Amino acid sequence: MLASLIIVFREVLEAGLIVGIVLAATQGVVGRGRWIALGIVGGIIGSCIVAAFADGISALFADTGQELFNATVLLIAVVMLAWHNAWMAQHGRELARDMKAVGRAVQSGEKSLAALAVVIGVAVLREGSEVVLFLTGILASEEGGIATVAAGGLGGMALGALVSILLYVGLLQIPTRHLFATTTWLLTLLAAGMAATAVNFLAQGGVLNVGGTVLWDSSGVLRDNSLVGQALHVLVGYTDRPTEAQLIAYVGVVVGILLLTRWAAGNPPSDRPRVASPAE
Repeated sequence: MLASLIIVFREVLEAGLIVGIVLAATQGVVGRGRWIALGIVGGIIGSCIVAAFADGISALFADTGQELFNATVLLIAVVMLAWHNAWMAQHGRELARDMKAVGRAVQSGEKSLAALAVVIGVAVLREGSEVVLFLTGILASEEGGIATVAAGGLGGMALGALVSILLYVGLLQIPTRHLFATTTWLLTLLAAGMAATAVNFLAQGGVLNVGGTVLWDSSGVLRDNSLVGQALHVLVGYTDRPTEAQLIAYVGVVVGILLLTRWAAGNPPSDRPRVASPAE
């Protein structure tokens, strides 16, 4: 539940910030609300289509190869989380600049209002697609079933929407770079935990036959199936009997994502114009 809450909160906040930037940049433009709403609805519909396909693919593996499928989903989610953190580190400022540029172009009449729908629709679709993939990975690794994940997701959605609104109206002065730095660390640990869980699935499926030695047993202090143990498993990938392969995967993912994020932050994209020009 905590994992789904964090992920959905982050994605909703990012989409909300994009919508907020466009709203702020197009104040006074007649009809902007209708087109922005159209973009949001279109993005949500696209995300639902992605979710439908993901559910169908999962159903194909319901009876055979479930461990392999779960491991594959988790590893894809790990890669996407790593890419996501690196992309935001490199393009965060550029994204805000581009959204403002689109808003100014609409306000000055250089672009039609349809451009707002396209820009926001793509943003919502991207964030929604990531939510679908990440939550599928959580379902593969978290006990409690879809109800628990859905509850966390709804909580994250509400919290992300609330923070986005408060940021937009200026009622809450939270430096977004600090907010995203915190969620970046949380997502890094989530990715590492997913990688360790994927290794466990591969071992259960007979695909990975090395590194199965248990390094320690902390069940006497904190068991996996305890409330705190389950919370730590979701947040940071805790297990009371980790194997060599799981530890290697965990540490490798943390180090890899941190290095990738640092490299991306130190190599910002060029300042060439990047604003798309749909619906001129």
